[in-house]
Amino acid sequence: MATGRRTTIADIAARAGVSISAVSFALNGRPGVSETTRERVRQVARDLDWQPHTAARALGGAKAGSIGFVLNRPARTLGTESFFGDLISGIQLGLTGTHIGMTLLVARDADEELETYRDWWRGHRVDGVIVIDPRRDDERLRLLADLGMPSVVVGSHPSPAGAAPSVWIDDSDATETVLRYLRALGHRRIAHVSGPPEFEHTALRIDRVRAFAGTDVDGRMESVPTDYSAEAGAAATRRLLSGATRPTAIVFDNDVLAVAGLGVASEMGVRVPQDVSIVSFDDSAMIRLVRPAITSLTRDTVELGQRAAVLLREQIESEVPLPSRPGPELTLSVRESTARAAP
Repeated sequence: MATGRRTTIADIAARAGVSISAVSFALNGRPGVSETTRERVRQVARDLDWQPHTAARALGGAKAGSIGFVLNRPARTLGTESFFGDLISGIQLGLTGTHIGMTLLVARDADEELETYRDWWRGHRVDGVIVIDPRRDDERLRLLADLGMPSVVVGSHPSPAGAAPSVWIDDSDATETVLRYLRALGHRRIAHVSGPPEFEHTALRIDRVRAFAGTDVDGRMESVPTDYSAEAGAAATRRLLSGATRPTAIVFDNDVLAVAGLGVASEMGVRVPQDVSIVSFDDSAMIRLVRPAITSLTRDTVELGQRAAVLLREQIESEVPLPSRPGPELTLSVRESTARAAP
């Protein structure tokens, strides 16, 4: 047989010495052929490394046997953020024992992410997708609903009734926890180095920082947006610490930003925590290994991914949107990077 092309059921029929219809019956478990013929056809299919065509499987109502996950983040940040590695590990854990795979793609922009969903669904490549970094008025969620594509959102609140369910962690409450802790330490000038404001969880954090600042007439708080990269985090920290009235505490949206900020403080001779306290919204081995180790909100991101994968598997089998489910609990892990504000 010629090489370099896809094996077809006609090739299997020729090798097994049976008709094409007999091959179809045998491979699809339908009656009409003897068990001896069925086993011979299956063995030939294995010998020829035959795989069913996804479009044909779709017409037959078969599952693709894979879920999709698109990461729309700058590629340079993905290798440094432990969040994504832990989340993907958790998704894989949630697929353990199911023979379901995961199709992963890093998109360059929002348009490529949208087109990927269309291509995957048209080509029967995946049975559903996990969506991260939801936005307010999210075009992706509208597209997935229009396609009828099962999806689960990793977000900051339960989804509205009838929408794709979410596995959620309350970022507004998490921000309140951090700010109350810093206020208890006597901090009134608190800065927030955030991710992109278009992300829903970032917007919730920024809103909470503003609301919290409004409760303290002597306080001063601001949020500085970044793209999550170490370079942007360093630049934001340098600007904050160079001001006439610098903050006594800085809260960073992830571990990469926090470590970059710690490096800038050292570079500028600003002592941590004596002169400025540092807190990260993400925990990781990286922020536990630097000195001083950085205070952070701790969550089990592996479990978060696992819960999302399990919910998506159930959503794929359901004819109606399932209820949202809470993610793992957040706890504040206090380390050496925070202390009482200097008088």
